[in-house]
Amino acid sequence: MRVVIQRVKNASVVINGKVKGQIGQGLLILLGVEPADTLEDAEWLCGKIVRLRIFDDPGGVMNLAVTDVHGEILVISQFTLHASTKKGNRPSYIRAARPEVAIPLYDHFIRTLQGLMGTPVQSGDFGALMQVALVNDGPVTILIDSRNKE
Repeated sequence: MRVVIQRVKNASVVINGKVKGQIGQGLLILLGVEPADTLEDAEWLCGKIVRLRIFDDPGGVMNLAVTDVHGEILVISQFTLHASTKKGNRPSYIRAARPEVAIPLYDHFIRTLQGLMGTPVQSGDFGALMQVALVNDGPVTILIDSRNKE
């Protein structure tokens, strides 16, 4: 699994002209799933995300996690995170998991985050054409891949 985590002042996702999810201060997470990903990958990533200290403490040092600041989370499925541009100029997405693999992992990822946060997690709809808006705070953008565990 691969995630792009953005610390945001606010974010929202619109599907078919209607707001599906929106948050205030917190994290916008773009999630890409590969065929070899497992429930353990999702759980490891979720734990890492909720403990990630990327919010400022009173001294202006990134020392607080999303739970410490009572932040919110918005998760968006993003198969293009596994794009390969090695050959030619049109990206290949063959490294992205098919929906029958990706959807259960996407759903598990959201449920796991909700359990760790103790609050609802907002999301888009898997496979939908979505418009995502955000105000990146910092900007702070972090990439994590469960294969590398870093």
